[in-house]
Amino acid sequence: MKLVTGKVVAGRIEIEGERLKEGSTVTVLAQEDDERFELTAEQEAELARRIQSVESGQFVDGDELLTELSRE
Repeated sequence: MKLVTGKVVAGRIEIEGERLKEGSTVTVLAQEDDERFELTAEQEAELARRIQSVESGQFVDGDELLTELSRE
């Protein structure tokens, strides 16, 4: 899993930094015109670590979390 940043230019997404492998499947999270979404390098690294945790099965699903919280 890689976390990259880019911009839309002429209707296409241009990735900053390293290139992705041709044919890569990507998910795009786009901010609205009046929203700001900026991460520091450290925040991007933390997000990537957390995504990896979820992909490896180390997470609590939403229903389980709500159940646990209601017990407290």
